[in-house]
Amino acid sequence: MDLSCSFPPGPRCVEYAQLAESLGYRRVWLYDSPLLYPDVWMTLARIAGVTRRIGLGPGVLVPSLRHVATQAAAIATLEALAPGRVAAVIGTGFTGRRLLGKPPLAWRAVEDYLRALRGLLRGEEVAVEGAKLRLLHPEGFAPPRPLATPLLVAANGPRGLEVARAHGDGVLALGDPPPGFAWCALARSGTLLEPGESWETPRVFAALAPAIALVYHATYEAAAAAVDQLPRGRAWREAIEGVPADVRHLALHEGHCVEPPARERPHLEPGLGAMTFSGSGDELRARWAALAAAGATEIAYAPAGPDVARELRAMAGVAGLG
Repeated sequence: MDLSCSFPPGPRCVEYAQLAESLGYRRVWLYDSPLLYPDVWMTLARIAGVTRRIGLGPGVLVPSLRHVATQAAAIATLEALAPGRVAAVIGTGFTGRRLLGKPPLAWRAVEDYLRALRGLLRGEEVAVEGAKLRLLHPEGFAPPRPLATPLLVAANGPRGLEVARAHGDGVLALGDPPPGFAWCALARSGTLLEPGESWETPRVFAALAPAIALVYHATYEAAAAAVDQLPRGRAWREAIEGVPADVRHLALHEGHCVEPPARERPHLEPGLGAMTFSGSGDELRARWAALAAAGATEIAYAPAGPDVARELRAMAGVAGLG
């Protein structure tokens, strides 16, 4: 099973990508959420220029953020900069949609987008919004078509997995490995606990706070009242509902995957760190082996907190990277 890493395309992610390459990570995935982070494609191009081996790509692209022709041209450009190292993940959208005040896309829209994107990369004519399109880059302006860039689908439920099996080269999932995929990447956050550390240890909580906050955010988006069932959940909900309704969707995801805002930090329960990929070295190696045995082929590890370099090195040690 491969160990990859995932980050927001932030100010130090190029440095982290170089470190990940030196440690033996398989791939770098960068998030795509324009109201939160710098542009994913510009940042991937920067990484491509300072790395030689490590795979790279956006995870997760949201179809409604860019026309399919724009997305295909971006993939082709990155393929020219990092030949054979590019992959991309497509999904319905979380913060990339929620921060626009919109719900996730319907799977039919993702399915149509994937079909058109793959056709464009192959050099085929595809119908989009009633018109025929084809990549027409002259020689030297993009790699020759067809481009075989792997396209994964971010999916968990039955409809998403159906789309992934029909149109994807693999799947990126949050829970247990779904069956039937030769490329099955699992998104995981967590930290290696040192002897004597617990969920309440300041270093541990700092590393896990973004992942713990995500539990509250995702629960609230699914059903606002359900967040009350989480530890400290009612206090967390009352804090976010103190924000005016017309801008609450913006406040809800502040600091996503980076650092929770001061408003919600006191209401995060450290014990929810047990839901993450965290534990002692022996515990994590046992969980690693179990996921591999269940069909996972890649862990997309999302380090966080004030010392991302430490997290990358520690997880590389768990995975036995040289």
